Amino acid sequence: MKVAKADIYRQVNRLPALKFEEQQLTSFAGLVVFQKLFETCQLKERLHDACAHLAPRHHYGFSTILQCLIVHLLLGYRQLRESAFYREDPLVKRVLGLKVLPSVPTVSRMLSEFDERSVASQQAVSRDLVMGRLQQETLRTVTLDFDGSVQSTKRHAEGTAVGFNKEKKGARSYYPLFCTIAQTGQVLDVLHRSGNVHDSQGAIEFVTACVQRVRARLGSVRLEARLDSAFFSDAMVRCLQGLGVEYTISVPFERFVPLKERIEKRKVWWRVPGSAGKSHAFEQRWKPQSWAKKARFIFIRNTVAVQQKEPIQLSLFEPVQQGYEFKVIVTNKTAAAGKVARFHEGRGYQEKLYGELKGQAQMGYVPTRRLVANKVYLLCSVLAHNLCRELQMQVEQPVRGTTEKRTVRWLFEELDTLRRTLIARAGRLTRPQGKLTLTLNANPTVQNALLRFLQA
Repeated sequence: MKVAKADIYRQVNRLPALKFEEQQLTSFAGLVVFQKLFETCQLKERLHDACAHLAPRHHYGFSTILQCLIVHLLLGYRQLRESAFYREDPLVKRVLGLKVLPSVPTVSRMLSEFDERSVASQQAVSRDLVMGRLQQETLRTVTLDFDGSVQSTKRHAEGTAVGFNKEKKGARSYYPLFCTIAQTGQVLDVLHRSGNVHDSQGAIEFVTACVQRVRARLGSVRLEARLDSAFFSDAMVRCLQGLGVEYTISVPFERFVPLKERIEKRKVWWRVPGSAGKSHAFEQRWKPQSWAKKARFIFIRNTVAVQQKEPIQLSLFEPVQQGYEFKVIVTNKTAAAGKVARFHEGRGYQEKLYGELKGQAQMGYVPTRRLVANKVYLLCSVLAHNLCRELQMQVEQPVRGTTEKRTVRWLFEELDTLRRTLIARAGRLTRPQGKLTLTLNANPTVQNALLRFLQA
């Protein structure tokens, strides 16, 4: 269709005059989708039960503060004082069931009044949401990934310490341990720890609790676990064997001279199918001297390009030098070595989850100096992430089954994408003939997306 040039361009001579007045205008019209989700999941009632034991000493309830934090994170804000930017938004107040949002000092003060029992109850709410989804999907196999992630802070917050920190060496931090579900990309549970502990600190008890809770809720489902080399120990192997879990654990083979000798003396490496000849492997039954029983160790050799650190002469041909990268996995799985290796490599998706949690759900932020308040904020971040995934799983159908790498079964949009395309939409609240109406600009793409979520 031909369009005249005069129908495309317009003259712009001056800036419009600014006028501020009270209007029933919202900048987050898409938040109505999460209002529907909160009702479907009975989130308000669950949070109220989690905080029921706390004495009511304020005009605002403790469960209301949790809801405010979850919405705060869903909108993309980080610091508590940034709530001033949406304080008068009518739809935010309506979703929270409030006429006036709590001030920053009120939120900060009430966060410090939570206790460990309320934190445990909040964790149970998050677990219950994830377990409910797993029950609906009736999965035959559930894969649990365990790993820690650093929360750095410049504050001298309670419970922080200087420990392992790749990005900010010497900074004080927390080092929580997470359990995530590979099939849904949700966080099942978290163990909050100080920043100066080893990654395996409290891991056996945490793994045992997670496995027992999943078994109690899902029955005879087949459970798998993937862990990195920090969890490699005879105690962890015996724990997973006793729980009936199929596991793979990375082996820090640099510390074991016999393993290095086996790799150096090995002459025949078997080609891993599907690797285009770049991966080879062999396996042996072996045990360190302190272990009671032998286990299955899989040795993997990947062909990689050696990095050229010298100056490159563009006019000359520089051949690519090939080298080898080695890794060792201990497992009780009976599948072929190549399948076990691909299964273990699938745990790399957990790092993507951490990136999304820290960058888009503000998990890496430590808001206060009180330990219990920081725990509550972390759990609100986890809840915001899990609710975002739950929203999409209620609308979309899985696009894949159980793969060798246990890739997530849905094609998820990141939380930041949902903010830009769905949540951050201008709208007006009116009452024509007494019926509450949210009016948005006529955009077919936004209209179809909102109605698809609301009608799911």
